[in-house]
Amino acid sequence: MTSSSSVITASVVATVLWVIVLTVASIMLVAAKSQDSEAQALLESGWWDDYVNNSANHCSWPGVKCNHDGSVIEISPPGYYYYEGEMFIKMNFSAFPNLLQLDLNSKGFRGNIPPGLGHLTKLRKLSLGDNQLNGSIPPEIGKLHNLVILNLSDNRLSGEVPSTLGRLANLFTIKPSSIMLSGPTDQSDISVTGSLPQEFGDMKNLSFLRIDGNQISGSIPSKIGNMKSLIHLNMEKNLILDPLPPTLGLLHRLKHLNMRENQIDGSIPLEIGNLKNLAYLDLGSNYLEGSIPGEIGKAKSLKFLNFGQNRLSGLIPFQIGHLSMLSEFHVDCNFINGGIPFQLGNLKNLQTLNLSHNSLTEGSIPGEIGKAKSLKFLNFGQNRLSGLIPFQIGHLSMLSEFHVDCNFINGGIPFQLGNLKNLQTLNLSHNSLTGSIPGDIGKAKSLKFLNLEQTRLNGPIPIQLGYCSNLKELSLSNNILSGSIPLELGSLIMLSRIDIGYNSISGNIPSQLGNLLNLKVLDLSHNHLTGLIPSPLLDSSNLNYLYLDSNLLEGHIPSQFADPCSLHYLYLSQNRLSGPISTQLGNCWHLMELSLSNNSLSGSIPIQIGNLYLLSLIDISHNFISGEIPRQLGNLIFLEALDLSYNNLSGQIPIELLHFPKRSFIGNKGLYDHHLRNRGLRRVKIILPTTISVFLVLLALLLLSRRIHRAKSREAYASPTKNGDIFSIWNFDGRIAYEDVIEATEDFDIKYCIGTGGYGSIYRARLPSGQVVALKKLHRREAEEQAFDKSFRNEVKMLTEIRHRNIVKLHGFCLHRRCMFLIYEYMERGSLFCVLRNDDEAVDLDWNLRVNVIKNIAHALSYLHHDCIPPIIHRDISSNNILLNSKQEAFVADFGNSRFLDLDSSNYTVLAGTYGYIAPGFLRFLHHHSSYIILFRSLLLN
Repeated sequence: MTSSSSVITASVVATVLWVIVLTVASIMLVAAKSQDSEAQALLESGWWDDYVNNSANHCSWPGVKCNHDGSVIEISPPGYYYYEGEMFIKMNFSAFPNLLQLDLNSKGFRGNIPPGLGHLTKLRKLSLGDNQLNGSIPPEIGKLHNLVILNLSDNRLSGEVPSTLGRLANLFTIKPSSIMLSGPTDQSDISVTGSLPQEFGDMKNLSFLRIDGNQISGSIPSKIGNMKSLIHLNMEKNLILDPLPPTLGLLHRLKHLNMRENQIDGSIPLEIGNLKNLAYLDLGSNYLEGSIPGEIGKAKSLKFLNFGQNRLSGLIPFQIGHLSMLSEFHVDCNFINGGIPFQLGNLKNLQTLNLSHNSLTEGSIPGEIGKAKSLKFLNFGQNRLSGLIPFQIGHLSMLSEFHVDCNFINGGIPFQLGNLKNLQTLNLSHNSLTGSIPGDIGKAKSLKFLNLEQTRLNGPIPIQLGYCSNLKELSLSNNILSGSIPLELGSLIMLSRIDIGYNSISGNIPSQLGNLLNLKVLDLSHNHLTGLIPSPLLDSSNLNYLYLDSNLLEGHIPSQFADPCSLHYLYLSQNRLSGPISTQLGNCWHLMELSLSNNSLSGSIPIQIGNLYLLSLIDISHNFISGEIPRQLGNLIFLEALDLSYNNLSGQIPIELLHFPKRSFIGNKGLYDHHLRNRGLRRVKIILPTTISVFLVLLALLLLSRRIHRAKSREAYASPTKNGDIFSIWNFDGRIAYEDVIEATEDFDIKYCIGTGGYGSIYRARLPSGQVVALKKLHRREAEEQAFDKSFRNEVKMLTEIRHRNIVKLHGFCLHRRCMFLIYEYMERGSLFCVLRNDDEAVDLDWNLRVNVIKNIAHALSYLHHDCIPPIIHRDISSNNILLNSKQEAFVADFGNSRFLDLDSSNYTVLAGTYGYIAPGFLRFLHHHSSYIILFRSLLLN
């Protein structure tokens, strides 16, 4: 019995061993076949051409890692190659059953993402970033249930986000970010589109989600609140619509939330205050409305907070002052009103505070701001703040930039600002300051940009400014400054711009200014300067813009110009200069505008001027220039404005210049047009009888036209309001009434004012119909001019006939000496100026958008100039007057400065425009309509 049992036992053992041997052999055979398949797949991929004869040792190839069984678990080919799309697709991914990581970042792959990736069921990391992949994300990616990291960033993918990604329950991080096209602009529509599927909310282990820079639209799924592990959420630069879901407040682990540059509307969810770990919150550049909720003050971990470029209104909640860790706070370019909460002074870590371009009105800047000792950037510009600049600002020892421009600040400049050793930019321009510039400013040794223009300051320019050795730009124009120009300015070798124009400065121009080798702009115009023009000024090789016009300068124009000369604009008009025009002016190859009018210059026009091919304006009128007009002036193909009038010129007008109007040559008795002289008598014989006949016909037509015009005028001027003849409104769409406008703005209360300019003030009004319009209330002084009344009526009638997609629509207007306003459509994104003034926004305005903006403006200007009869010249094309709608399309606005162009008339109306953008041809020479091109060129450069 025992023997029998032993035999059975031995038999069982043998059987088990035999099964084990077969199993092991089978496994080894399968493994060997698998390894062979993997090696073959690697070979056929073409990624390792240098190892084609070494297939047996594929685990030793660079970028290939195998496990202890010899099966490939990681693939990351080395180097950077421009693989064709076929090479990517050729890889047999089904041959790698144990692959855990596939890293193909920055390999130059093209074509579509292969659906075969779905066979890699054990894959934990898939990284295809920074390639040139296109097409859509294959839904097969959703089969990779073990995937932890997914990176598809920086490609050319398009199409919708597949809902199957929601099955990746183990996903820890996902980066389909920056999938926008990085190549030519004609393919700029390639990007991931569609809305985010609700299934995204099922990825409960996901901690990092970044899908910025695409065209994701629709709303954020409410199930996003289920992603409890989410730490980083970045959806900036998409087309996301609708309000933010309150379920965002359930993401308690969230530290980074970026929804910047979308189309999100509605209000800021109160629930965001529940995010105790949130350190970074950026909701800038959207369409958010309502007020900033005080609950934000509960998010105690916040370090970065951006609500800029929205439509927020109401007050800045004082609870912001409870965010003790906050280092940056942006709420610029909104409709925030009220005052600045003094609690902001409690933010000891605050480094950046930007409240610019709002409607802050209540009171002055609180002195408590001086307690925020870490402040480096402080911007209160473009508001309606009043009161004094608090001296406590001088306690902010870390401050590098301080902007309070374009407000109603009064009082003097606190001398304590001189204590700011790190201050680099001080901008107090466009205020109502009093007193003089304190000499203590010279103690701010780090100062680079000082802008005090149009602040009503008086007194002398302090010599202590000469201590600011790092100063690059000095702007003191449009004040009441007196005294002389300090010699000490000549020691500031870093200066690139000096603007002291429109003051009462007297004395000589210091020759030391010619030592400033970095000086590019020098504007001393409209002062009381006397003496000679220092020769070193014109001998400077870097000077681009020199404005010395409207002074009392005497003597000759210096004969020596720098060689090479970098001058672009030379204005010496309205002085007492005498002598000849230097032939050395021909060295200034870059010269674009030359104005020497209203002096006592003599001699002839140098023929060398004809070599300055970039010249667009020449004004030598009202001098004693003699001789003939050089034929070489006809070579100036960019010449748009020419005025040689009221001199002693003689001889024949070159035929190349006959296209300029007669007023360009009037007042030169010896000057004639040879062609007209020979044909004059013959023309008289032909024209005189014809003229008499035409005159009689026109007289009859005129009488008939006046009778018809009177009948139409009675109908057109019928007032639709109950005020009878006191006010008159022409409402072109039949829905806007005068009472609605007054009620919507509370009789033009300042709280509805969103901007001011040289021609009027802009108000935002919501009419009873719900329509939001922009009202431009014109300055009352215009109504006192009888000629303006007729001009205004004719102008508006013409504007009502303008129909162009890139010109802001005029809905209606009211004209009376007590009340004049125009009603335009409202543009949601505001002015291009607001975007360009913000460094971050300017960087984000990519070239595609900039090119589209330029195209929109060019189409509008072309329409105004070529398709309107008579043509319309805008005269103030600046970034302030370019508005953007919700689709980032550009619209030309503000026709307050534009005028009809009479091609045969020399009468131009009063000048009004944006300083810095008005074409110099309008500022200094109002004689040729093509000068408006300079406005467009200046905008392009900006």
